Amino acid sequence: MSEKTKRRGRTSEPRSGRGRQQHDVQRASGARRGSRKRVPGESSSLSTGPQRLQKVLAAAGFGSRRECEQLIVAGRVDVDGQTVTELGTKVDPQIHQIRVDGQRVTHPKRVYYMVNKPPGVVSTMRDPAGRQRVVDLVPSEKTRIYNVGRLDKSSEGLILLTNDGELANRLTHPRYGVEKTYRVLVAGVPKATDLARLRRGVHLAEGVAKVVRVKIVSRYKESTVLEIVLNEGRNREIRRLLARLGHKVLRLKRVAIDGVRLGNMPVGACRPLRRDEVRRLYQAASATDDTLRSPRQGKRSAAGGRSRSQSARAAGRASRNRH
Repeated sequence: MSEKTKRRGRTSEPRSGRGRQQHDVQRASGARRGSRKRVPGESSSLSTGPQRLQKVLAAAGFGSRRECEQLIVAGRVDVDGQTVTELGTKVDPQIHQIRVDGQRVTHPKRVYYMVNKPPGVVSTMRDPAGRQRVVDLVPSEKTRIYNVGRLDKSSEGLILLTNDGELANRLTHPRYGVEKTYRVLVAGVPKATDLARLRRGVHLAEGVAKVVRVKIVSRYKESTVLEIVLNEGRNREIRRLLARLGHKVLRLKRVAIDGVRLGNMPVGACRPLRRDEVRRLYQAASATDDTLRSPRQGKRSAAGGRSRSQSARAAGRASRNRH
């Protein structure tokens, strides 16, 4: 064999330093992938095989992806006995042994709940003031669950809780464009020009925000009920949009997330999602995958503007899904 052929067949390995942890874990995954077997009854996921470590931790119920990234950077995560601090590390949860603070990461059965949040209940997972939280309305679970997005204290209506971190991330991240529908009682009677302005976009402190759809449901002498559909979730977005148009929000209720609707559920009630509802959410959260993988993604325009992916990341940092 010629020296040139030897060089061509040689694979490069990082000798030390940055990237070594990621390389070691990925190499182990490739070597053992052939022995992988699907566990009977294993929950389907939005992706299979090697995945980013923070994504695996989020799917196992250790919090949002950002919270899981903080666990990794802090050196609290081990993969096959090796502490991993590289955020780019990929692992296969069916092959690698992953531990957080010494606790083995398992993938418990996925649970999904719908809650009709009353006004006055907070969406935070930890509240030093001891106020009632959305999670307190759900039956006790052996696995940690958390709410998908937020509604502010004064708002009410549909909010989801789950231990499926990957689905939760996709439902709340603005780049996936999952639609949320709200019924909003406002002071006064908005004009057609006001509704058109909401569709075109209104300047807020962090940039232009607009609704996907808006229509008048009913009119009263001194107030109006609107139906508003959003596909992103900035902090108190609906309240701020309408305030800019001179209409104070008197009541705000989320009634649907994509095709999953609140219906006639009593205030404060909770129920598990049906299988068809979970399937619908997965479909909504996966609808833009082909668009996101487009070859044009990440390219700057001729004028030097930000790429779509950069804009999405900026929107994600501003998004808190509260209204």
